[in-house]
Amino acid sequence: MSLRPAIRLLAVTGPLLVLAIFFAWPVVELLVRGFTDDEFSISDVAGSRSLRSVIWFTVWQAMVSTIATLVIAMPLTAVLANVRFRGRRIVRALVTVPFVLPTVVVAGAFIATSNELGVTDGTFSLSRSVFGIIVAHVFFNVAVVARTVGGYWSQLARDDEQAARMLGSGPVRTFLTITLRRLRPSVLAATSIIFLFTFTSFGIVLILGGSRQRTIETEIYRYAINRADFGTAAALSVLQLIAVVALVMANTRLRGRLTTDRITVDRARSPQTNAGRLAAWAVVAVTVGALLVPVAVLLLQALSTAGGYGFDHFRALTDRPPFLTVSPGRTVLNSLLFAAVATAIATVVGGWASFVIAFGRRRWSRLTELGYLLPLGTSAVTLGLGILITFDTGWLDLRGSWIIIPLAQALIGIPFVTRAVAPVLQAIDPTLREAAASMGATPTQIRRDIDLPIARRALLVGAGFAFAISLGEFGATSFVGRDPDRMTVPLAIARLLSQPGDAIRGQAMALSVILMLVTMIVLVVIDRVDQDVLI
Repeated sequence: MSLRPAIRLLAVTGPLLVLAIFFAWPVVELLVRGFTDDEFSISDVAGSRSLRSVIWFTVWQAMVSTIATLVIAMPLTAVLANVRFRGRRIVRALVTVPFVLPTVVVAGAFIATSNELGVTDGTFSLSRSVFGIIVAHVFFNVAVVARTVGGYWSQLARDDEQAARMLGSGPVRTFLTITLRRLRPSVLAATSIIFLFTFTSFGIVLILGGSRQRTIETEIYRYAINRADFGTAAALSVLQLIAVVALVMANTRLRGRLTTDRITVDRARSPQTNAGRLAAWAVVAVTVGALLVPVAVLLLQALSTAGGYGFDHFRALTDRPPFLTVSPGRTVLNSLLFAAVATAIATVVGGWASFVIAFGRRRWSRLTELGYLLPLGTSAVTLGLGILITFDTGWLDLRGSWIIIPLAQALIGIPFVTRAVAPVLQAIDPTLREAAASMGATPTQIRRDIDLPIARRALLVGAGFAFAISLGEFGATSFVGRDPDRMTVPLAIARLLSQPGDAIRGQAMALSVILMLVTMIVLVVIDRVDQDVLI
């Protein structure tokens, strides 16, 4: 019996099989426990006053964070979409940087800023307060508005607006009645994705909110890890998963409306007056300056010593604090190793899935594409908990194995590989492949000599993003990375930030700087490969 049909079937269904085992199974296991656990089920969540307050806080802080982000980001978005000025590309890149920083780095930066300002407690403190959480969420998500709304806005033709101005409509009225109406799909799409990010925020709330500010994400962690109450954690995960699926569906629907009847290459124009130039530069300077302040303060505090400035905190990373089993410096090596393995897994599986999406039959292509979008919309905390309670028995008990960490990180990184590679493969001119086949090339040779060389740059971009994401991953790793000897940099930063003492806090800042710099190096390399990544 020929093995060729079986191999062909495995080639098509392999990516879905990986997804089913390591993503769908843990999620289904969570759903089953959430609905059927005898000790605590999803119906008990609604009856618990404390958990109802957690759900309410999760919702309202996400709402306030989303509104604040839109209000603060829209002036800069308007400038980037409509005004041509020297350094525009650099500004776009700088605005994108906060969005790709690991959450623990941002938390460290805000704690450093709070200390520098001398406001370490109270309503307007940037740490241990709702205010700090909301400001950090704005810091993260300004890029979402700039890229989603700004990218759409920059392609809108000016015809309707110019006609309104010629008929006597003022700039404000023109914006409210014409421009804003045309921007509505992009604004709603950005709103839904920001709400999703802030609704599922974990590291920011856990570190900046402390024990007083509790969201669904942090409660899942506390019930599962601190209390070993997996029933309650599973029930909360199910509720969150339902909300996340609804938000992802809403965002997908809204993004489907991002089409225009009249599109221009770039509507940006140079300001015609000095007042226009001054206003544009003022918006850019204030917004970008505010985004850079926490990063600058983080760097200063990492270098600040009792005698001035130096690298004392960086040198101290080789010393093991009493509350850690390894030195902070060792966690850098751990993170690099895990990220490398996770990137290898994500690149192989993501590349494999991309070929199925691009060249598979419609049914398998569509199913694979939709399947690998699901991890993007699933909370990393939910994914980590699902893996923890699923792979815990018999020969599938991975809790004591190091491979569970890069596996969890790879699941989050694979969608970034498929989103980078699949569109490139789909855009390959079919006549190239047909010509090669007519000359006797086998499907394997076509993949090797035509498809892979064309998709190589996209594959490198996807791999780079997978590496950066794995390096800073905190949510899922908080569940599966329980071996203290295998602690990663984000987990070590969180532990250091939770301890008192200036020396320990200085080590946390130094470790945050190292993680930030490595992440930025990866992103610069990605941008050199594909110059549209950061703009």
